[in-house]
Amino acid sequence: MPPIGKAERRPFPLSLSWVDSRMARPISIVHVTPDFEKAFLRLPKHIQTLATRKDQWFRKDAFDPRLRTHKLKGELSAYWAYSVNREYRVLFRFLGASEALYYDVGTHEIYR
Repeated sequence: MPPIGKAERRPFPLSLSWVDSRMARPISIVHVTPDFEKAFLRLPKHIQTLATRKDQWFRKDAFDPRLRTHKLKGELSAYWAYSVNREYRVLFRFLGASEALYYDVGTHEIYR
């Protein structure tokens, strides 16, 4: 058992071995769910415009630092998210090295 105040070092378990945030990962195919389409259309127009720009960045490099792409934890540990702005996120999963599926877009409420 590690001493109190010291974190035990363990390798980070990644389900996809090709994921490495230090390397550019272009995404050539993005699929969207009907829920994502509905949620996108409900967004304010200026957020839709910003989300479209962020999607272009995501397709060029899924780990562009401006997106703050991150793997989720807990019940959503199979999912990833990236930031549209401080309030809005895109919830997605990688389907392969260059393919992703967008599930939802919105505020942190999408995680519930």
